[in-house]
Amino acid sequence: GVPQLTAILECAEVCARFDVPMVADGGIKQTGDIAKAIGAGADAVMLGNMLAGTDESPGDLIYYEGRSYKVYRAMGSLSAMRGGRGDRYFQEGERDVKKLVPEGIEGRIPYRGKTSDVIYQMIGGLRAAMGYCGSATIAELKQKARFITITSAGLHESHPHDITITHESPNYMMQK
Repeated sequence: GVPQLTAILECAEVCARFDVPMVADGGIKQTGDIAKAIGAGADAVMLGNMLAGTDESPGDLIYYEGRSYKVYRAMGSLSAMRGGRGDRYFQEGERDVKKLVPEGIEGRIPYRGKTSDVIYQMIGGLRAAMGYCGSATIAELKQKARFITITSAGLHESHPHDITITHESPNYMMQK
């Protein structure tokens, strides 16, 4: 596949020319990723993974090694397809489970509390990014956002490093 930001950048001009709204679907892991997607040209973002650990999301709350998690089942997962969602992937009517080809996963995701609290943090991250770009509106963010290529060392440097985090921040998910 193509990295999400690259896909947005490559599609933005065509979507704008034909007045077609673009939704970034995938790759949103941190609040800053929302601003990057919009700055690159997206009109909206899908937040499945970021909201999957909230109270209002489907899935059981479980405890594993002293931490709370929500069971996460992506729409393209084998369980979802068995449960009748195969029609989204043109596999409806397939009775032999061995022939279903899943496009999503199942697992556990850290519990994040109320959806409204998570969204509040996302809005704060978007506002901060808009401020960094000197943008008062979403339209200005799309005009003023600039992107640079960084190395893997630069990426490492731009995140917390050389420290053991002892208290999780509500707007930062540790990447493994």
